Amino acid sequence: MVRDQDHYLPAVGSISAITDIHHNDTVSSPSSPFTQYRCHGLLYIAVLSIPAVLFVLYLGFHLKRNIKKLNRRRSHVMIAYYALLWLSAILNLAWCSLQVWQCIPGKEVSWNLLSLLTSMGTLCLEISLVAFLLQENYASGLQALAHTFIISGLIVGADILLKAIFVFGFRVPLFMDDETSHRGKWGLWIVDELLLTCSYAYILFVHYSKWRDKLPPRPAFYNYVVAMFIITGIALFGCGLAASGLAFGLWVYSFVVICYHTLYLPFVYVTFLSDFFQEEDLLLDNAYYSEMRDAGFFDLE
Repeated sequence: MVRDQDHYLPAVGSISAITDIHHNDTVSSPSSPFTQYRCHGLLYIAVLSIPAVLFVLYLGFHLKRNIKKLNRRRSHVMIAYYALLWLSAILNLAWCSLQVWQCIPGKEVSWNLLSLLTSMGTLCLEISLVAFLLQENYASGLQALAHTFIISGLIVGADILLKAIFVFGFRVPLFMDDETSHRGKWGLWIVDELLLTCSYAYILFVHYSKWRDKLPPRPAFYNYVVAMFIITGIALFGCGLAASGLAFGLWVYSFVVICYHTLYLPFVYVTFLSDFFQEEDLLLDNAYYSEMRDAGFFDLE
């Protein structure tokens, strides 16, 4: 999906409502912290950071209870994805909060590394979820999970290696917002989004074909695929327009970036993990009810 490819924004004046003040519009001292925040706009940073903070706080609030449930159920699949979700949430929070690194001299390497790590976490989560659920034996546990992470690890490793070569080898400003017309950057994002869009489109095609029995019978899975197909399709459309030099494409892509970094991880949690933890609560409630019933608490006099 939209990997930390950041919000490539056009000149101020055309999208001031999104970014408040573009970095080229700063007039105060370049060394002042306020100037660095004005580089992207306080509103933009707040829109990205606040949901990320709230989600990490939500995970932290339920951490102790969820760990107990994971230990009780001993599901290798849920333990792996819960840990990966935590890693992605922390990296995403850092990426959202440290947008000013793009504007601070000497922080370019740090920003690129953070963007690559954040991209690696979310892409691994995104690909491994689909790869695991598409296996016919997706409920078999540890062996299927290991096979899934081998596949997703190879794909994510190749993707991150390619981006690292572009960023550090060919000096392509892949994660820098002030570079809005670099053809190499937009070309790579177009290929990236095209591959993901085609993957989700293929799953939907199989779902409505005679081979649909090969797919997992989980409605939530198809809701996830439909949502990701739409978001990657819009991102691809925005990248195409931006590569053509149209400012509207930058608006579209910036909107997709905001949606992805604020909503994707909560969407994954609600779709694939929340039911597991709620199911544990229901099982406990049923057990307590059975004990009380056997003890005669509900007998009519």
